[in-house]
Amino acid sequence: MRCRVLGAAVYNCAVHFVYMVRCADGTLYTGYARNPHERENVHNAGRGAHYTACRRPVHLVYLETFESRGEALRREYRLKRLTRPQKEGLIGLGSGPRATPPRPAGGACLRNHQV
Repeated sequence: MRCRVLGAAVYNCAVHFVYMVRCADGTLYTGYARNPHERENVHNAGRGAHYTACRRPVHLVYLETFESRGEALRREYRLKRLTRPQKEGLIGLGSGPRATPPRPAGGACLRNHQV
């Protein structure tokens, strides 16, 4: 397999990532990606997960690398089951209470499906 070069970063084709992004409302989203920085861009373009499309911009705050997709997906599952204080501890911000801004009025968010 060939590896892609994106800007100054070279991504090893055998590496899989589990990541966390912090959304504009302060919440955390956990996911799997082969290229986490590009995935952050996709989330910020509104083409990522529906959850993040309503909470832009997002910022990459945590990464773990794995040699296999299966390992990464198992870790993603375990991370998603952690409490918020446990996730904050992994990120390194501590586990104290954090105020988050209220969600914008209007209920559900509509995704932009334009490419």
